Amino acid sequence: MNDKLIKSVSEAGIVGAGGAGFPTHVKLAAQAETVIINGAECEPLLRVDRQLMEKEAGKLLRALDLIVESAGASRGVVALKRHYHEAAAALRGELAAHPALSLCELGSFYPAGDEQVVVYEAAGRIVPEGGIPLNVGVIVVNVETALNILAAYEEGLPVTDKYLTVTGAVRSPKSVKVPIGITVSEAIELAGGATVADYAVINGGPMMGMTVAPDSVVTKTTKGLIVLPSGHSLLTSLKKPLERSIRDAAIACMQCSLCTEVCPRHLLGHRIEPHKMMRIAAYGSVCDAKQSPMNAYLCVGCRLCEYACVMGLQPWKFNASIKKTLTQNGVKNNLRDTPERCGSFRDYKLYPVSKLLRQLGLAEYDRAAPMESGEYRFSKVALPLRQGAGAPAVPVVAAGDCVARGELIAKIPDGKLGSNLHASIGGRVTFVTENVIIITSKATE
Repeated sequence: MNDKLIKSVSEAGIVGAGGAGFPTHVKLAAQAETVIINGAECEPLLRVDRQLMEKEAGKLLRALDLIVESAGASRGVVALKRHYHEAAAALRGELAAHPALSLCELGSFYPAGDEQVVVYEAAGRIVPEGGIPLNVGVIVVNVETALNILAAYEEGLPVTDKYLTVTGAVRSPKSVKVPIGITVSEAIELAGGATVADYAVINGGPMMGMTVAPDSVVTKTTKGLIVLPSGHSLLTSLKKPLERSIRDAAIACMQCSLCTEVCPRHLLGHRIEPHKMMRIAAYGSVCDAKQSPMNAYLCVGCRLCEYACVMGLQPWKFNASIKKTLTQNGVKNNLRDTPERCGSFRDYKLYPVSKLLRQLGLAEYDRAAPMESGEYRFSKVALPLRQGAGAPAVPVVAAGDCVARGELIAKIPDGKLGSNLHASIGGRVTFVTENVIIITSKATE
């Protein structure tokens, strides 16, 4: 284990850049047999990972070698989709200098970038129910996260910026590098602004992302911003009340099992069968001795079930409500089986992204979003003290303090899971609470 690496990553405040924001220094403290860079970009329309792999291929492989060595792993793999031709070519051009590393090219299916799907595709191992990749000797790291690790280790640079794709109903879709803490509306303006007057914004991807207000801010986990007209069908789906989803499940579910047939975790052999969960709405039971409401914990919320359903039902939303009820009542997930094999005919049931885009009504927005290399200046940033999983950071600055870009402004509480926070612009601290630190650049004072 490389203690310098762990310390550098912890001090830099690095969290998973493409998911729940788990503190990376904790993940890197483990030993594993295989390390995977996840460049498969789970969500449609997002472009950042493939662009970074093409632009920073050499650095990415150096980062992977560093993690492999620290974890005591025997190999490292970069997993990316087969049609990422430019990224694959750039990586192959650098591979000769990295004998322990290789590429794994995945098909264009959803959700190819799901962590457990990547582990199966790239390492041939099935993560146990309720488990993590480390349970099968694998560490998975996002592309941007890996580059942040290298910058922290080699240059001592903290996380102050975020790469994100701004797309959808905007004039000029693009991927940009921006300071953490700018507003969503400021990021949208970098893409020429919205092309419609009345719109909503999805933070993340169209499948697992959530709608956010224009005045909300970019954080360490923001991966993309998708602007959609307010009446778009995807927004209607997301806003559909849970009570209506449950009523529709009770009335319209015909138990065809199509949702189960395409469920990514079911196809890995996990005991999640969405169509049986739907029986609870109509009958108050799953009607199967081998299933129980507990099986809802195995749902990852990818929403693919909704688009496989001929009735447009939402098993994912129903599963989420069951999980919430169980959690509120102190019932923890005790499902821990490790499947011996994946589901039958899995390879023939993988869901094409092209089909999904049409169903989502997003085909018109599947456009190039070139990465801009310029740096942008902003007059103010608002930095939430919680930037991912764990406890919020504790401020080490006060209102009135002058800070430089990259300076530590909030620290992980002793003995707590979390991540340090650094100033993303230079300026004066104008506001500090238990939730946020606001910095205003000196140029605007």
